Amino acid sequence: MHSLMGIFSNRTLLCCLTAWFVAQALKIPTYLWIEKKLDWMRFFGSGGMPSSHTAFVVSLTIMIGAQEGFDTALFAAVAAFATIVMYDATGVRRETGRQAEVLNEILRSVFVDGKPISDDDLKELVGHTKVEVAGGFLVGLAVACVYLFFFSL
Repeated sequence: MHSLMGIFSNRTLLCCLTAWFVAQALKIPTYLWIEKKLDWMRFFGSGGMPSSHTAFVVSLTIMIGAQEGFDTALFAAVAAFATIVMYDATGVRRETGRQAEVLNEILRSVFVDGKPISDDDLKELVGHTKVEVAGGFLVGLAVACVYLFFFSL
């Protein structure tokens, strides 16, 4: 029987969470640099540079490959999963963000009885550009390499 406390010593999971955390933290200075506004809430948001989803799945893929072998079915499954996540981030989720931008513009310009239709803007930062996904890829790769170098499996 395995102990649930083993989750705290799971290096692969800790690496993935670290990659996610680093990517989310990097969104704050990146947003400041690009938008010239400091927004601490970017840490909790999706979208933006770098992609934390990509960082998470890339570090997972590398750690699984290093532990189980890069020639295993498990590595192939995780690599396929990572590819789907990265493709989705630049495809479906990016398009959802574009649609939210258009709908928010419509809501800003249309009034019913002198009041806006909605006070809540739709979330526009839900997807990623290819550069943002590439940034997440590099963060995931870097964090996994640090884990593999400093915390031998």
